[in-house]
Amino acid sequence: MQNILSRRLLLGMAVLLAAMALEFGWLHLLQPLENRLLDTFVRWQARVPDADPDIVIVNIDERSLANFSDSLGRWPWPRSVHAELVEGLEKQHPRAIVFDVLFSDPDLARKEADDYFAQTIRATDNTYFPMLRLEDGDPAAGLSLAQFGPQLGITPGPAAKPDARVAMVLPLPAMLETGRLGIHNALADDDKVVRRFYLSMDAQGWRIPALPARVAQGLGYALPAEDVIALHWRGPALAFRYVSYWDVYQDMQRKQPLRPTDEFRGKIVIIGATATGLHDIRATPVDGFYPGVEILATAIDNLKRGNPMRQAPGVWAPSLAVLLAAMVTLLFARYRHPLFIGLGLFGGTGLLLAGSYVAVGLRWLVPVLSPLAFAWAQYAALALREYLAERRSRMQAVSTFGRFLDPRVVELLVGRGETTASLSGQSREISVLFSDIRGFTTLSEANPPEVVVDLLNRYFTQQAEVIFEQEGTLDKYIGDAIMAFWGAPAEQPDHALRAVHAALAMSERLEAFRKSAGALGQELEIGIGIHSGPAVVGFIGATSRQDYTAIGDTVNLASRIEGQTKGIARILVSEETRRLCQLDAGCPFEFVDCGSYQVKGRAQPVHLFEPRKRT
Repeated sequence: MQNILSRRLLLGMAVLLAAMALEFGWLHLLQPLENRLLDTFVRWQARVPDADPDIVIVNIDERSLANFSDSLGRWPWPRSVHAELVEGLEKQHPRAIVFDVLFSDPDLARKEADDYFAQTIRATDNTYFPMLRLEDGDPAAGLSLAQFGPQLGITPGPAAKPDARVAMVLPLPAMLETGRLGIHNALADDDKVVRRFYLSMDAQGWRIPALPARVAQGLGYALPAEDVIALHWRGPALAFRYVSYWDVYQDMQRKQPLRPTDEFRGKIVIIGATATGLHDIRATPVDGFYPGVEILATAIDNLKRGNPMRQAPGVWAPSLAVLLAAMVTLLFARYRHPLFIGLGLFGGTGLLLAGSYVAVGLRWLVPVLSPLAFAWAQYAALALREYLAERRSRMQAVSTFGRFLDPRVVELLVGRGETTASLSGQSREISVLFSDIRGFTTLSEANPPEVVVDLLNRYFTQQAEVIFEQEGTLDKYIGDAIMAFWGAPAEQPDHALRAVHAALAMSERLEAFRKSAGALGQELEIGIGIHSGPAVVGFIGATSRQDYTAIGDTVNLASRIEGQTKGIARILVSEETRRLCQLDAGCPFEFVDCGSYQVKGRAQPVHLFEPRKRT
């Protein structure tokens, strides 16, 4: 049996390993839940803003759009406005001016404004501009990277295709001339949440730089070797310092500015929009409505400080899943106690979740949900197996015990988890009752067999009911005799009282049975003998068939006492049974002394008593 269980455990573990291989290698069905859990930890860790004070966002907000609309009309504004802003910012010597606005088409109606902007850009060496790769565009109609790549900062990798082409949206020529360009494509996962940012994007073996990487490179910051970084969020939305575009621009028009003249000195100034109408809002782990310009600011912040989030190695999650599932399997194989194992797994789950949360604070994204899901799946499968095995064992126990015990006692024993093994080979103080029909041989010879069998079945049914009413153990039927005992398998301190109660009730039931059984019943007479003492109880017999019984001198003497009843009394009990009954101050019986008798197998005479109900 143990080998069969071991094989089943190994088979179950093999199935689980196959499911893990499918999940971690291909399906990734749990990844959205894993992401959501890590998002929660990231959001909790980012509750206190910690944005770099040297990064400032000049915000094209609702107020700016409203104030400029009176003089300039709706967005987009003439590019001369941006030129004036850049000129004003340059006077304060910022480290970099980064546009998060893509100027892709010339303003044909205001060409002089474009020329002014172009002239202003050419006079700077710290302005940076975005470009956009059309990931769904037709590469055949795109740019030749071999021809235009160097001008755009796109570099070939070892596997670069010479004829590679890519569909892109480029900024104005003056911006292209600077070479300070980078894509600002949003990198959203399948659930449309932005958790990472490109440092470079691969295009047929060519590396297209991203805008944050280009800024970091221009400012001398070290770049990670990866093409993508996991963003280390600096707080909820609007954690960075924002100043309104309108406020900055208007102050620059004054002869006597009201704002500090060194407000942007040494700063990285990012010009972008949070205005709702410009639709630059993304879902992120820290906020469902996060400004796109602040995502760019976060990426630059991470590169400036050199501290983006780090991903746990790819083998971490599957390895942890295998380890947890193996531990659960070994615990079930060794202890097979679902409750305690479940509590242990619950505690382990709490520790792993807490560890993952702490790891986020240390800039590590450590997935634990998928491994825990497999561990709990294995636990559920093995707990179900244990439940079904326990249920089968319970049903077997009920079936086995139900043959000789009252259903209430069966329920008690099964509820305690008793088995045939746990109830075998015990020494107990018990009271044994033997009941025998006198003159049965004559009765059976004088009547047809079917009549005799029917009579016995009805008689035994009534007598068994009496035994069960006193919660006794019906040991066996021996021809026309009944053997029963009290005190096992359930502990019964009043086993002697119960046995005597049963004997007197059996005598009363006999009288009622004789009246209902007609002429044949009048011939029935019984003798009942009871003795109390130690005996060995348990399941005894061949491996293929065992019965719960009691053996020992106490059993033999009870049988001998029953043999002495003829001519003395219908019910006789031993001195020991009488003594145990009288230990109870409220003993409802009186005992008539019937003298001492020599019985087979005993050197000394046995003192016998007839029990009667007190009147």
